[in-house]
Amino acid sequence: MSKFQEVINEVCKVINGKEEAVVTTMLAILANGNILIEDIPGVGKTTMALAFSKALDLDYGRVQFTPDTVPSDITGYVAYNKASSKMEFLKGAVFCNLFLADELNRTSSRTQSALLEAMEEQQVTVEGVSYPLEKPFSVIATQNPVGASGTQLLPDSQTDRFMVRITMGYPQFDDECQMLLNRSTRNPMDDVKRVVTKEELMDMQKSVKSVYIHNDMASYIVSLIKATRNNKFISRGASPRSTLQLSEMAKAVAFADNRDFIVPKDVQSVFVSTVGHRVILNSEALSQKMNSEQVLIEILKKVKQPRIWSK
Repeated sequence: MSKFQEVINEVCKVINGKEEAVVTTMLAILANGNILIEDIPGVGKTTMALAFSKALDLDYGRVQFTPDTVPSDITGYVAYNKASSKMEFLKGAVFCNLFLADELNRTSSRTQSALLEAMEEQQVTVEGVSYPLEKPFSVIATQNPVGASGTQLLPDSQTDRFMVRITMGYPQFDDECQMLLNRSTRNPMDDVKRVVTKEELMDMQKSVKSVYIHNDMASYIVSLIKATRNNKFISRGASPRSTLQLSEMAKAVAFADNRDFIVPKDVQSVFVSTVGHRVILNSEALSQKMNSEQVLIEILKKVKQPRIWSK
C-alpha cells in the first residue's frame, strides 16, 4: 500500500463516507496548495484538518474567525521586550505547517487579506519586514454557505488563491450510524497515527513537482481553461493561475497513481474542484438553475482530449 493511501485510510478513521473529499484534500497538500471547504457547520471540516495534521506529522494552527479577529492575530506583531530592551517580533497563528482558518467568511475583509501573502508566497510581512513560514505549509479554510448568519462573500482575490474547493455534505444513513458508534465510547482521533514525517511529505511534494507534462497535455489543460472564457453560461472565466494549479493537481493525481506523467483522466478528475470556484456564471445560467459543476462537466465533454501515449 502506498503512503498516499495510508494517509487516506488514517483520516477516514474519523471521517466516515467522505473519501472523495479526503482524497482531494490530500492531493492539494501534495501539490503544495490551499483548500477551501464550503459547507454548513458540524459536518467534520475541522475534524478532517486535525486528522491530516496527525497523519502527516504537521504542526497545527487554528483560528476561529469572528468579526473582531484582527490581522495581527494571524500574522503576528512587533512589541517591546523589557528584558532585552528591544522591539521583537511575536509570531501569529499562521506560523505552522497546516493552518486552519475556520469560518473565514465571518471576519472582515481586512483580516481575510492578511492570509493572502501567506497563501501565495508562504511568508508574512509585518512593519516592512518579511518572515518566511516553515515548510511544508498549507491553509485549509472553511466557510459557511453565503446567507448563513454572520457571513459574507469571500472576495475573488481570496478564493482564487485556493487550489481547490470542496464540500462535504451530510453523511449517508449508514455512515452517520457508524460515526455515532465510533464515538460512543472513545474518540477515534486518538487512533489516527502518523504515516509520514514532514521531510517525507516534502519529498513527496518534490516528486509531484517533477511529474512530466507532454506538450499535448499542456494544450489540453489550456484548452479546458480557455473554454471557460468562451462559454455562453460563464460571465468570467478561469484565470491563468487556474491553468497552473490545474496542472499541479493533475500531477498529484498521477503521483498517487504511481506514474511520472499525466494523462487526460488526471486532469478530468480534478477539473471541477480546481476550477469551479474561479468562474462566475451569468444570468442565463442562473435563470436555468445551473451551477458551475454542471457547466464545467459540459466543457469536459466538448473539449477534445489528446490520445494517451507512453512517455
